[in-house]
Amino acid sequence: MVNFNGALLTKDSNILTHSNRGLKFGDALFETVRCVNGTIFFWEDHYFRLMSSMRILRMEIPMEFTLEFLEGEIKRTVEKNGLEDSPARVRLTVFRNDGGLYEPETHEISYLIEASPMESPFYLINEGPYEVELFKDYYVNKDMLSNLKTTNKILNVVASVFAQENGYNNCLLINGDKQVVEAINGNLFLVVGNTIKTPPLADGCLDGIIRKKLNEIITATEGMDFIEDSISPFELQKADELFLTNSIQGIVSIGKYRKKEYGNATAKSLLGKLNAKARLG
Repeated sequence: MVNFNGALLTKDSNILTHSNRGLKFGDALFETVRCVNGTIFFWEDHYFRLMSSMRILRMEIPMEFTLEFLEGEIKRTVEKNGLEDSPARVRLTVFRNDGGLYEPETHEISYLIEASPMESPFYLINEGPYEVELFKDYYVNKDMLSNLKTTNKILNVVASVFAQENGYNNCLLINGDKQVVEAINGNLFLVVGNTIKTPPLADGCLDGIIRKKLNEIITATEGMDFIEDSISPFELQKADELFLTNSIQGIVSIGKYRKKEYGNATAKSLLGKLNAKARLG
């Protein structure tokens, strides 16, 4: 079952029309969250990011779009899919209503909530091989729109095809200044000794929720130094560890980039702290 504007419908329902602005223009935002036994991980952070993004894109925020209302709609959808007592992946998509060409006829929105089962209730570290490569065909823009979680993801799609065709698990995306920005599906962190570094939002990376949470964890951890600064491709092979973050997988440890192989001790340590933070809400 999916939730379209509060109506619970079967997944094969014809919900969207040919005039849907998300389809035609990518005029949409989305949040992907973990919901475990009725608890939405880091829900407040996801909610406020969505509200901020809607304001930036000049979408009209409905009066009922409170933190509690959307949380209730997500939980209702999860329960209708029989996932209230198990881990679930939930996607909330918000798009401007039909009408207009580039210039919208309305700024009112609709929402769609989908839920699917997941295996583990907590974030787990990946132990198998995980190899990445730079994707250099197209660039991430260095602007605020790149920080938003919009449905404009064609760069990520093409990079995913490149990774699949060349046997990589993921690709690292770069901006026009040839700085490494993020991965296809997550933010990038680089570890050298006790220093952990991630690109700043100004370089064009997604304003990720787990990125934010890890920034808080690292800053509060004695013996770890945190830096937000640009990462050049040359730094990748000098690092002790590289890892990626997103709201569904938590932390993904990179095992290999070109001829360099990496450990995952820091990623494991941070994952434990991240799971504790998620349980505390």
